Amino acid sequence: MKFLFFVLFISSLCINAQGNPYFKKEVSDITERYKTTWNANRETIIFTGSSSIRMWGNLQELFPNEQIINTGFGGSQTLDLLGYTNELILNYLPKKVFIYEGDNDISSNKKPKEIIKTYNEIISQVKSQNNTTKVVIISAKPSISRYHLKGKYKRLNKKLNRLCKKDPQLEFANVWDIMFDKRKLKSDLFLSDGLHMNTKGYELWHEVIKNHMN
Repeated sequence: MKFLFFVLFISSLCINAQGNPYFKKEVSDITERYKTTWNANRETIIFTGSSSIRMWGNLQELFPNEQIINTGFGGSQTLDLLGYTNELILNYLPKKVFIYEGDNDISSNKKPKEIIKTYNEIISQVKSQNNTTKVVIISAKPSISRYHLKGKYKRLNKKLNRLCKKDPQLEFANVWDIMFDKRKLKSDLFLSDGLHMNTKGYELWHEVIKNHMN
């Protein structure tokens, strides 16, 4: 029994190192999409992470003077991004990387400490390629459908903020506070599923993110 557990544990590590096969086609589609549009001679800014990034469809229009690559993949967790760091981040030689992960991790009962550990591994890979690349960690957002997890998200955000304060190459983009009216979550920022944001939600995010572009 112990041997079987060991084999399963090692197998899971291998899968995570190579990237979760569940996302293989989506990642392949993303890289295929940018094959003809990415200009390697221009500086690149990456936005990556879970569906809150994937569904932000007008990033290039919002920042027309930058070359924006959106490699968000829906349903992903921090460990999934780690497995595809090469394909979704490093291959584009970015000068800056915006990451939104942790939302689905908390919903899947991952502990903030575990999420931070994986973030550190992603950041380490980015630095190994270019130690001048800036990494902007976008805070976990509140949502109607996951509001019962509010306390866990706040603890994660505190840890992410603390992580960024320790390293001058890291920045923390706080999108949590702006989505509240005093202490009440703004319910008109979401689609009917109560999780993903509508245009109004992304307009608020833009107000925060634009301060981290330069």
